[in-house]
Amino acid sequence: MHWLFKRLCARVFRTGTLLVTDPSGELHRFGDASGDPIHIHVKSTAAERAILRDPDLGFPEMFMAEEVDFIEGDPLGFVKLAYANLGRAGTRPPWVTGLMNGLRYAMRRFQQINTASRSRSNVQHHYDLSGELYRLFLDEDMQYSCAYFPRPDMTLEEAQIAKKHHLAAKLLLQPEHNVLDIGCGWGGLGLYLARSFDVNVLGITLSDEQHAVASERAQSSGLDQQVHFEIRDYRKLQERFDRIVSVGMFEHVGVNHYRTFFNQCARLLKPDGVMVLHSIGRSEPPSSTAAFIRKYIFPGGYIPALSEVLPAIEKAGLKVTDVEILQLHYAETLKAWRERFMANRDQARKIYDERFCRMWEFYLAASEAAFRWSDLMVFQIQIARSKDSIPMTRDYMVDTERRLAASGSSSARRPAPPRKPSAPARRKRQES
Repeated sequence: MHWLFKRLCARVFRTGTLLVTDPSGELHRFGDASGDPIHIHVKSTAAERAILRDPDLGFPEMFMAEEVDFIEGDPLGFVKLAYANLGRAGTRPPWVTGLMNGLRYAMRRFQQINTASRSRSNVQHHYDLSGELYRLFLDEDMQYSCAYFPRPDMTLEEAQIAKKHHLAAKLLLQPEHNVLDIGCGWGGLGLYLARSFDVNVLGITLSDEQHAVASERAQSSGLDQQVHFEIRDYRKLQERFDRIVSVGMFEHVGVNHYRTFFNQCARLLKPDGVMVLHSIGRSEPPSSTAAFIRKYIFPGGYIPALSEVLPAIEKAGLKVTDVEILQLHYAETLKAWRERFMANRDQARKIYDERFCRMWEFYLAASEAAFRWSDLMVFQIQIARSKDSIPMTRDYMVDTERRLAASGSSSARRPAPPRKPSAPARRKRQES
């Protein structure tokens, strides 16, 4: 084992148990021997050097390249162990860590210049993957965002229905309302709102794959006169809407464009309009996007602190009428996704390849760990043009949500499942 790599491991892993088999086959122990052991095999000196250069990016890349394997434990356990130790010791002297974090923070605006063309490219990078991949681990309705667990014993399917109830209750929907769904995904939320509240929905996305599936679902469910899905950038819209909902899209806007986003929402909302924004956030001060996520998963993406979001809302002339923080709901959602993906890993490898599966495995594990043991959370912000648009108490939210749950909305009339292509083409693995 290279002496610098050994020093890195000794500096970081002071609690817990990390076992490392080095390229020569020698076993090294780090930590205080507590907890379940994580045993990794670092197969080459090149892998050691890559991890030394940038641990945050080097480790997952070497795992993807099969230059690092797990003998005991898995990526989730490894990231948990890393989080448990990061508060005690850094990988570098404090002044070096501070300098690097400062540079990453300064560079983030350059990394998030999300023009219309770049935004579409970024979205296609992730969301135009094979629909067959997402069907391996998502619920029947293809909800690719944080579920809501009012009861801990809920299945993923039940929690995703509860999430739709929860969002709908905050929208104060009335029949014939015109609703805009920014970042509509595969159409599940828009179809649910139309079916449950008799509203008209325009769902927009930048993903060809999602648009095709959503449109097919609208047609097959008989809602195509009420729900329309289009490939459109939110910046290009001119219509006015009674309600706006956006779930899991704001993370792709980029910090440079927050003012543009909310200024546009203010223009699109009618005077008595209401908006609900559902997004991943961080409970600590503003930071930067992890290198692995930025390079391989969500290019151009950024997870904001509320301190970055609320001022942009205020400057757009909009009023924040409700804020809710969901702490561990996404951790439980990601746990379900990760377990389902791992159970169907062989099928995923047939669609892509082993490298892709390792990338996806690490992505799901690292994401769950960040919500469970680090500073990530989900926020839902209710926004209005006028304070008079919202009742004085929150009772209406609870009442609506309970009524929807009691009526079995989303289960009484199930949406048509996403159509499976007759012969899904094998996709090439994603390249950096």
